[in-house]
Amino acid sequence: MTEKTDIQNDLNSDESPIDTPASMADPAADQGQSSDGADMASTDMSAEPSSRTEGTQPTFRGGRDSRLESEMAELKDRHLRLAAEFDNYRKRSTRERAELADRAQASFVAKLLDVLDDLDRLVASDPGTPLPALREGLSAVDRKLWKELQDAGVERIDPAGMPFDPAVHEAVSTTPAPNSAKDQMVSATFQPGYRVKGTLVRPARVQVYSDQGQH
Repeated sequence: MTEKTDIQNDLNSDESPIDTPASMADPAADQGQSSDGADMASTDMSAEPSSRTEGTQPTFRGGRDSRLESEMAELKDRHLRLAAEFDNYRKRSTRERAELADRAQASFVAKLLDVLDDLDRLVASDPGTPLPALREGLSAVDRKLWKELQDAGVERIDPAGMPFDPAVHEAVSTTPAPNSAKDQMVSATFQPGYRVKGTLVRPARVQVYSDQGQH
């Protein structure tokens, strides 16, 4: 018994106790729940992980807001460019239409210059020129003028003997119809009307047959 006690004392005095790191857990107890088990139990494994969606994260300079501002600035710049381009296009189109109209008018006037020259020659003719010769000259100028007008799309409206049409005719007087078939027909044209490429320039001023009050 004494020998066993001496051996135990020698072991206790010669060997130093084993050092354990501070972070190591103490050995688990023989009974009861271990500390690791307690930690595991205290952790709710069914809980959803913390949200990492973009909307829940703080916005830093250079992040989502900066990107949106950059996109907005780009869209605004594109809008301004498109607006400027459209305005330039509108102005250019208006200018080109005006120039085209001016060129068309100049071309029409150029075609009339020969007619004006013929009229000037008739006006400057010898006063002793026989009347039939002057009339023939005027008839030639009239035909030449009308050819140029017709080529330019001018149409003369002389509706004598045709049904009255208030859209292109202006009734300035009426006369009793000789029979019912002549009612609302144009009896005479006082002043011809004109259309240019389908557009009414001046209505024809006419006299119309009417049997109203005749029966």
